[in-house]
Parts: sequence; C-alpha cells; structure tokens
Amino acid sequence: MDIRFPFRMETPREPHFFKPLLPGFQSGFTIPLDFYSKHIQGAEINKPWKLRSDASDQIWEVIRESRTLTKGWKEFTEAHDLRIGDIVIFKHEGDMVFHVTPFEADADDAPTFSYDYCFLAEVTPTNQKDDKMFLPVEAMRCGALNQQCKEVKLVNKEGKSWTARFGFSESDGAYYISRGWRKFCRDNRCTNGDLFVFNVVGDGTTTPLLCVCPERKECTELLIKHFSRIDGSIASTSRN
Repeated sequence: MDIRFPFRMETPREPHFFKPLLPGFQSGFTIPLDFYSKHIQGAEINKPWKLRSDASDQIWEVIRESRTLTKGWKEFTEAHDLRIGDIVIFKHEGDMVFHVTPFEADADDAPTFSYDYCFLAEVTPTNQKDDKMFLPVEAMRCGALNQQCKEVKLVNKEGKSWTARFGFSESDGAYYISRGWRKFCRDNRCTNGDLFVFNVVGDGTTTPLLCVCPERKECTELLIKHFSRIDGSIASTSRN
C-alpha cells in the first residue's frame, strides 16, 4: 500500500518527542519510554492529556493508560487526517498540555512511499562484531531500496532512530547495513538470537526508514515461518 510521508520539521526546545505513525496507530499511541520516564511517570493517571495544534483552535482531551494514549486519540488523528508514515512531534507545554505537529508538507508535493516489504533480521555474534547485517536477497525487489542509497534510518518501536550506512555487496548479491547496526543493537539492549521484523518505508529517492514492525499479521507470519524452519531442521536432524 502507499502512504504519505511528510518530511520537514523544526525541532522544539521544550521537552518533546517525535514518532512515526505505524499501522494500527489509531487504536492507541505508545509514548516513548525515555520521555515517559523523564517527564510523565508519576503524574496523575486520571488526568487527561490536552492536545492542541496549529490546525485548529480546538483542544482534544485524550485519556492516558500507562504509556498509551487511548480514548480520544482516534478522534484527534481523524480531525488532523493523520496517516501511516506521518511523523508527529509532541511538545510538552506543561500541566499535561501538548502541542502536536506533523512534519509539514504539502500533500500534492509529498512523495508516495511504499510500506509493503518487511524482512526478518537476527542479532548474531558475527554481525555485531563486524557491525554489518545483511538483508535478504529478496530485498533487491523492494522499490524503496537501490544501490544509489548510502544510508538508512533504523527506527525502533519507540520512534527513536539511528543512522546507519547502507551498501550493496557484489559478491553476495545483497544489501547490507553497517556503521550503525552495532550501536542500534547495543542501545536497544539486544542479545544474540534476538529477532526483529523490519518494515521498509521509502520512495526510492529519499533516505529509507527501516521501522521495527509492530505486532501485526505480516510480521507474525514471518516469525511463524522462521520458527517452522527451525523446528523442521531440528526434526530432520533428529531423524538422521
């Protein structure tokens, strides 16, 4: 499927965070852990967040349940025509009042991004030591990636991003991520054997985003296939 992807932003000085909107975002919005720990944890749970924007004089009251915005959030997204791929900035103005701003872009000028390719990545001793993780050969068919691309953004579920080098190995016939993969693993406290399902977001001309996939059907299917292959391998070995 195609999505709009606004891409210009001014970073505020007040306590703030920004996060891309992934599939299923209307059902609830998870506050990044770092921001929550520093600015929200311990605040009165029953006190709703008040969201405002430059697009309207209206103030939306949204209920927070632990780290998730729930009741009222869907109405806010619909009023602002927020879509998958949009990146929103939450600026805390005090007393649970937040100014929310999407990356500004004219819809007619915004590039069309694909969000239809995901792949499984495993953290291994070798790719951490070499700071180099290869993508599946099938990634060559992804329109968001090409050999002219020199970097990617790795985005975790909290919306935090890491810049990594992106390249193509002629000998392996595959893309790879380096100079940033090890830091991504370290900062996310990964251990060997951890699995990530990444969604590739891009238009083939701008820096692609590799977003850690939320729990949804396509990601679950990849994990099921992965563990089925492992189980099959074990069963085959035990028969031999």
